[in-house]
Amino acid sequence: MEDLQARHRKEQKDLQARITQKKKSATKKTRRGINDECDRLQRELTDRHQSEIAELNGETSELPVDGLEDLSINDKSPNGANENSKSGPDGEAATATTEPPTSSQTLNYTPHTHTKKPNRQKARLARRAAEQAAQAAQAEEEASKLTNHRGNEKEAMEAVFKQLKLKEVDINPDGHCLFSAVACQLDEMGLGLKPDPERIVLQPATLSRMETVVSPRHDGYRAVRAVTADFITENKDDFEAFMEEPLEQYTRKIKLTAEWGGQLELQAIARAYGVNINVIQGDGRIEKIESGDADDIEDEEERKRRVIWLAYYRHTYGLGEHYNALTAQV
Repeated sequence: MEDLQARHRKEQKDLQARITQKKKSATKKTRRGINDECDRLQRELTDRHQSEIAELNGETSELPVDGLEDLSINDKSPNGANENSKSGPDGEAATATTEPPTSSQTLNYTPHTHTKKPNRQKARLARRAAEQAAQAAQAEEEASKLTNHRGNEKEAMEAVFKQLKLKEVDINPDGHCLFSAVACQLDEMGLGLKPDPERIVLQPATLSRMETVVSPRHDGYRAVRAVTADFITENKDDFEAFMEEPLEQYTRKIKLTAEWGGQLELQAIARAYGVNINVIQGDGRIEKIESGDADDIEDEEERKRRVIWLAYYRHTYGLGEHYNALTAQV
């Protein structure tokens, strides 16, 4: 169907060029005849195209019959005079007498088979289906040429995990992922979440779950959020210049909502807990956020222990940016 439509478009384009040339060369006397000829050529091409489309769809189609040909009556000459008329004695033709045809006289005509006209609705549907298929194929081809950011990001991350002998821990992508990933590793490292229950503001419906705040398997992210918000408030001179909203409003979102954490929160977490944070990026780079306090620890083993590893994704997760926790392979 696609090849047939391509040929039809080319033939229509060629005919249009011929028609344009004919009309340009027409004079005042020949314009009418040329216009009639152009209309005839267009009709013939349109009828042929419709017939070919119908045949391709499994229908048998012929051009419609305009009428019957050459109806004639026996014993009649072309000019309508009876062939048996005879000339009179003086050479003048005698008046012909016309008698009604007998039962033996019949009309002779060339029969034509009337066939069903092409179904134009089916032809339109076929053309539309072919066009949609062509568009889908084109879209698929264009999509195949696009960069696979999701696949490339996952492949680059896994290569770094393997090189550093790290194992990924999936974190729920619920807006708390950064704080949950940190809570998971603080608990594993034995550093504790350091929450201050008096400063963790909970909604009435969750007051009965106060004891779960210190557990990274439940609401551990709440403790990390509270510690982060309080540290930013207590050291506002270091953070306030980078905020696009008032300090109180900003820290309230950190403590009480599912607001995503970013660079400011990473800095506050590193300093509040005295840990260095390494964030593996989607292109394989490692961003290091240092606490400053960790360098003062003389015990090298303790200094190495106080390192948090995070995996930061931009394309892999449907909701957007996401953090997973990373732990050392056993």
